[in-house]
Amino acid sequence: MSTDTPSQPDAPSNAELRARIDDLEEELAALRTEVEEGPKQMVIIATKGTLDMAYPPLILASTAAAFGYDVTVFHTFWGLEILHKEHASKLKLSSVGNPNMPMPNVVAALPGMDEISSRMMRKRIADNDVATIEELVQLSLDSGVDLQACQMTIDLLGYDEDDFFDGVTVGVGAATAFQKMVDADIQLLV
Repeated sequence: MSTDTPSQPDAPSNAELRARIDDLEEELAALRTEVEEGPKQMVIIATKGTLDMAYPPLILASTAAAFGYDVTVFHTFWGLEILHKEHASKLKLSSVGNPNMPMPNVVAALPGMDEISSRMMRKRIADNDVATIEELVQLSLDSGVDLQACQMTIDLLGYDEDDFFDGVTVGVGAATAFQKMVDADIQLLV
């Protein structure tokens, strides 16, 4: 049996360790500055296309953009109707199952009630000088919000690029939306 001890590699000196720590602290400070100074990011996924559900993603997006956020709104399935030039002004409000409607579901289910409810809401919007969906879409685009239209939904519904407001980003897939969400500071599903 040998009494020789295996040789150990030379351990770094205290000065070398201190220099490495100083380098790491500088790198961390630079990363913190980059995160703090860069624009915050918000991603909203808009999945509903009723009159009442078109407002939240557009109001949140335009407000966040006004506060300096880099905002993306990915519209998929019925949420795509918000970006459709012809459909945006015709979005309806569902009377059935809406707990805030002032009528019982048995009445709300009658033919024509969704149209009546929708007209009442549009009148309330106009009477209170609330922006229309079209105005909020334009405000969002003018504010730099990236309004995205899901390509799979475009194909599913038989739409084409010309059906959407000018400035809408078309042809975006779920993978792109997902990556934006991963990188964002705030993610919302509306």
